[in-house]
Amino acid sequence: MAGEDAARFGGPPCSPEIAAKMPDSRLMTAPTFDGVDLIELAQRFGTPLQVYSAGDIRRRVQSLTRALHGLDALICYAVKANSSHALLKLVAALGAGADIVSGGELERSLRAGIPGERIVFSGVGKTAEEIRTALRAGVGRFNVESADELECLSGVARELGTVACAAVRINPDVDANTHAKISTGRAENKFGVSIDEARSWFAQARDFTHVALNGLHVHIGSQILSLEPFRQALQVVDGFRRELESSGHAISSIDVGGGLGVSYRAAQDSPPDVADYVAVIREALRDFHGRIVLEPGRWLVAEAGILLTRVIRIKQGSERRFLIIDAAMNDLPRPSLYGAWHDIVHVGQASGPVLAYDIVGPVCETGDTFAQARELAECKGGDLLAIKTTGAYSASMASNYNSRPLLAEVMVDGGRHALIRQRQSLDAMIADEVTTLQWISA
Repeated sequence: MAGEDAARFGGPPCSPEIAAKMPDSRLMTAPTFDGVDLIELAQRFGTPLQVYSAGDIRRRVQSLTRALHGLDALICYAVKANSSHALLKLVAALGAGADIVSGGELERSLRAGIPGERIVFSGVGKTAEEIRTALRAGVGRFNVESADELECLSGVARELGTVACAAVRINPDVDANTHAKISTGRAENKFGVSIDEARSWFAQARDFTHVALNGLHVHIGSQILSLEPFRQALQVVDGFRRELESSGHAISSIDVGGGLGVSYRAAQDSPPDVADYVAVIREALRDFHGRIVLEPGRWLVAEAGILLTRVIRIKQGSERRFLIIDAAMNDLPRPSLYGAWHDIVHVGQASGPVLAYDIVGPVCETGDTFAQARELAECKGGDLLAIKTTGAYSASMASNYNSRPLLAEVMVDGGRHALIRQRQSLDAMIADEVTTLQWISA
């Protein structure tokens, strides 16, 4: 990962003296990202500011595509990770499709140029109206998660005089060894159905005259750092596929989901290589000759993003030293939601002793904490910091809590940059609020 960081952030490494004091790379001596000066970006667009590397996303799509060579495979980017129009246009231009979980994500994907046939619709709570809109848009496949949803899909397709292509989402009861709130493949999770229930659906498949039930789907969680859970889940799915085919049910696609982890903590996280990940898929599905669908989200965009933030002030408490920054939990919810770790570094030169800080935002919640007892070179008001690996589940999960505007977002690409989202104004924030009430009597 150090080599990839050097390619994206640029510049020489720290001096040996500083490196000895800062073994966790807490200093970005050459403040560039994909060839663009971060200090200048922060001065021009203000902070907090999300910055994404188009080059990094492009390299990831291309490396996954190379690993899949020779397979009938479709990469469907998980839009929930980051639904920015600019990011969606980028992955669309690279030939990727979209994995969506709402009508809004469907519309975003279509507007970005992703055709309906390259879109798969997942999620446990698809409404009849969302299904209707998706069928009219020619969505390629629905990943079905309950008997009620299957009946709803069949009814809407019958109403529209079409046939919906569907896959059953299997819950293989495999522990992904990830955070409980992003685990999706255990029996107690809300996602998917058991093998027994799926078996009964296929036994009744002829009754669903407007649904082609010919696919299987599995997704066991997110931020998975071991290949073994993938191997176990795919063995379950492939065993069921063999059973179905021996009973006369043709399976034309297997959606292997996503979940491949990334490095949030450089000194600790060791994600599998993408080629090794694909090798597990190849081995588990070696006798399957249909289409393989992959749903990477976090892996494609997380490490391509950084959040620039400035130090507001230092507050010395009776027991802890607080570093108060202008980014907050409404900009990056993961630490508050999951206790998630993000590496945090100085942008530019820093001197002075290494001190331990609780790094917090200005939101009126104790949960507005990015790190505790995090070591950085001594900070002062106005210093620029970068919170790393924020390309996924950051801006897409942001809110206006404390009436804070949504931050600006910039894309960088080989020495050039473009604003892809303006900083939200107060007028835009309250535009949908009704200021003059028109009461209606009961």
